[in-house]
Formats: sequence, C-alpha cells, structure tokens
Amino acid sequence: MRTPRYISFFIAALFPLICGAQTRVQVNVDLLTSEGTFTPIYSWFGYDESNYTTTKNGQALLRELHALSPVPVNIRTHFLLASGDGKPELKWSSTNVYTEDAQGNPVYSWTILDQIFDAYAAAHVRPMVELGFMPKALSSHPDPYHIPWPTKPGDVEGWSFPPKDYARWGALVHQVAAHMAQRYGKDTVANWYWEVWNEPDISYWHGTQDEYDKLYDYAVAGVRKAIPDARVGGPATTGPVPGSHSSQFLEAFLQHCAKGKSAATGGAVPLDFISFHVKGSPNIVEDHVQMGLNRELENAATGFAIVQKFPQFQKLPIILSEADPEGCAACSSRKYPHNAYRNGTLYPSYSAAALKGLFELQDRYHVNLIGMLTWAFEFEGQPYFDGFRTLSTNGIDQPIINLFRMAGLMAGNRVRVESSGSVPLDDILKIGVRQEADLDALATAGDREAAVMLWNYHDDDVPGSFAEIDLSVKGFPSDAHRVLMQHYRIDDTHSNAYTVWKQMGSPQNPTPQQYAQLQAAGGLQLEDSPRWFDVNAGVVELNLSLPRQGISLVRFSWK
Repeated sequence: MRTPRYISFFIAALFPLICGAQTRVQVNVDLLTSEGTFTPIYSWFGYDESNYTTTKNGQALLRELHALSPVPVNIRTHFLLASGDGKPELKWSSTNVYTEDAQGNPVYSWTILDQIFDAYAAAHVRPMVELGFMPKALSSHPDPYHIPWPTKPGDVEGWSFPPKDYARWGALVHQVAAHMAQRYGKDTVANWYWEVWNEPDISYWHGTQDEYDKLYDYAVAGVRKAIPDARVGGPATTGPVPGSHSSQFLEAFLQHCAKGKSAATGGAVPLDFISFHVKGSPNIVEDHVQMGLNRELENAATGFAIVQKFPQFQKLPIILSEADPEGCAACSSRKYPHNAYRNGTLYPSYSAAALKGLFELQDRYHVNLIGMLTWAFEFEGQPYFDGFRTLSTNGIDQPIINLFRMAGLMAGNRVRVESSGSVPLDDILKIGVRQEADLDALATAGDREAAVMLWNYHDDDVPGSFAEIDLSVKGFPSDAHRVLMQHYRIDDTHSNAYTVWKQMGSPQNPTPQQYAQLQAAGGLQLEDSPRWFDVNAGVVELNLSLPRQGISLVRFSWK
C-alpha cells in the first residue's frame, strides 16, 4: 500500500533530526543570462538484448520513452546482425539476417530484424543503428560463435572477429540499409544515426586498429550506397583515459578519417558524428556503495580533448553512445553488490549531476555534444527489483526513468545558476563528490516557461542531512505578473515504486492490486499541488527541503 501523504510529510520532517542538522543553500537563477542551448542529450537509450524490443514489456517501455520527451528518442542496441534463433539471453540477441547457402552465396532473412524495427516504428522512437556484430557465415573465426553469459576470462566468441571477406561485409550492410530505406522510407532513415560496431578497442573486436578502420570504411560505403545522405560515424570506443589504449584507438580512428583514404572507395573517409563511451566506477567502501562520478566526467573530458585536436571535426556531433555509472547492465546487485545503487534514488541523483557536468565540459571544450545515451532498458523473466541497470522491472518503472521525464519538461536555453552548495566541476573531476554533498541545479528558460532541476547528491550511499534550499529566480518578463509553479520530486516517498514494493514486503508475485499500486508509484509525481506565485520586480522566491539523493524539478509557466 502506498504511504499516505501525511505520513510522508511526517517522515520528511523527522528525517533531518535523525540524520543531523539541515544544510541551508542559496540557489540563484537568472533567466536572462543564457549559457547555451538545452540540447536534449538525455533522450538516448540502449541495451544489449535487441530481441527484448518485441516483448510485451519492451514495447510498453518504448512507448513510455517516446512519451517522456517532446523530441525524438533514439534507441541503440547490440547484436542486430548476429546469427541465431532470435531468443534473447543476458548480453545476447540475434536476428539471423545473414547466412550462406551450400554454394557460399549470401542468403538474407529480414523476419526478426523487421520485428525489432517495426516495434521502434510503432512506438515512434528513432533507431540509432549499431552495425554489429559479425554473422557466423562471415566471421574469420566462427567457432565458438556464442558462449552464454557470464563468460570466463580468455573466452572469445566468433561474432567479435573481422569478416573473412570485407566486400561481403560491405554488401551485407548495403542490403540492410537498402531494406530499411525501402521499408521505412529514405527520408526517414536519413535521419537515423548509423554507428559502426561497439567498443572495438576491447573484447567486442578481436581485430587490429587497421582492421577496424577497414571494417568502418566498408560499412560506411555500404550505407551510403543505399542512403547517400545517411549520418554515419563511430568508433564507439570505451571510456578514454589519458595515455590508454582506448584514447589511442579513438585518436587513431579520427586520424584515419581526417587524413586516410577509404579502403572501400579509395576516396575520403566519411564521418558525420563521433561516438565514444563514458562510465563511472562504483565500489563498496566499508559497508556502503560509493559512486565514481569523477571517472565518468574524466572520460568525457579526455574524449573531448582528443576531438579538439582535429579542427575539422570540432563542430561534428558527439554522441556518448553509452554514458552510465558503470559498465555492466546485466550484472545484478544480487551478485555484484557495488551495483546496489540502481533501484533507488542514488541512480537518478547521480545522473542529474552527470547531466550538468557533461554540459559544463561541452562548454569548456567547445564541442557539439548531442547525446548521453543511457545503457538501460528492461530484462524479461528476471526477479522484481533484482538490481539490474534497468528503466523498468517487469513493467514497473524504476526511479531513474523519472529523471528523464523531468529532463523532458525542460526546454529552451540553459541559463545561469549560482548555488552556494555546489561542488565545482574541477573538484568533481579530481575526487568526485566525497566531502560535502553537491547541492546544485540546472535551469532552462523557454517560451513562457522556465524550469529548475535541483539535486542533493553525494557519491556515498549513506544517510545525510536534508538541504533547505532558498531558490530565487529572476528575469521573468514584465508582463508575467503571476506564474504557475509545479514541483516534481524523486525521493523515497515520491516517484519511487521501489520503496512501495519494499513496504509491501518485497513480493515476487504481486497481486493485481499490488501491481497496479506499483505502476502508479512508478510515475513522475508532484511534491505538492501546483501553486500560483506573484512575480515581484521580475523575481520569484520560494523555499524547499530536499533530502539526500533527492531531485526536484520546479517548473514555472505563465500566460
């Protein structure tokens, strides 16, 4: 049963007394000082198991993702070209799109691939087409082709090897692109992003850098042959660290695109966007989870600095095609305790701080960041709230998805925020948020609307004090005499099905009534009823209390 609101307020009032004195913070927002466009970098999602796309819960979640944002939501998945029967497992899927007959001639089958992309079309989401992995009939090292998860150190799988024939690889990609253009229309597929492979700097690619560059060249030529104005890019490498193999791989790939010749065409190497991944690093410290926000932001800073070395690519879109607190969505907290952050409010509060940090790094390095793709979806047939990195569990929304719903209510330009409780970006890059909490905000101003997202974040998942926030928003237009304020909240008692599930006794077979309660608790909720505020000399002031790891979105609108 959901906690009554009066009990929730009693808990909210009592909790600061238990956890220590409140922290008082002044947050000033200036709607007239723009700091750049609020690019919807939040509207990107992905997952390993592409066959989950067509399940009941998968299709429902896709519709929810479409509904959370006013702009197109982009979806990236692994294993779109892998051989198999189309039955998903953890970290595995297949479409069997390519086989060969007894004479070695290509045989194309579109049935499973069409089911996946038809589900995207039905949900009105936009595919980010990851061109991978290698079909068994094309692999230069086909056996063993697939080893069920979890694999052991030293295991190698045939789908991760270069093709035995690059021309046939290019022809496969061409056939896929041509089929998509015919089925969904050339104008539609020209708006998709086509990315070549995934993390070729580690075990997803058992080839050399030169072999990846060649794979890229043939893939891009195949796409462009079918869709001349397609958006193509890569290399989707892992989080760059200065001097590391991942950094060297990313830079060498950009060098190939900047000065090399295409192995497929002999001409220039097309590159319409740059992709790489950024990940944090949670650990167990003493008896609790400690997040690693600094590592994720350091990865981004290093990657942006590499892009800066190539002036011709300075304005190209950058897609962080996996941007997450750590690296394994299919590793449940039951087996990997450091992933225990996933079910509660630590995950969304971390993501709120990361969202602002990535915008600040974009501005610092003068790059064009368009996507921070969250590698989380849903897992079929797994226990409720088992600690996978998911947006929903058995059709019940996790708190994290409400962070993206909040972001979807922000629009226009990012505007100036000054918070007396913020942790400076350079400090986060050095040591994370390990001392005082990060009490900060991200604000936007649009057409007769404004929004302020606030958070009380700390890397350490331990009880902490409420923040008493004095919020001052100035710069409302002279004709805005009254504004409507809506206050959305994610915390233990709002927008949080996990808390309600635990209050029920953590049922693994909830009754229909319990299931309906959990679904209702999983949505984005208001902290209180909407209120009208008078505007005095262009300023609105209010006070709110924000618990540790809580997130608020204060949204203003006026006629």
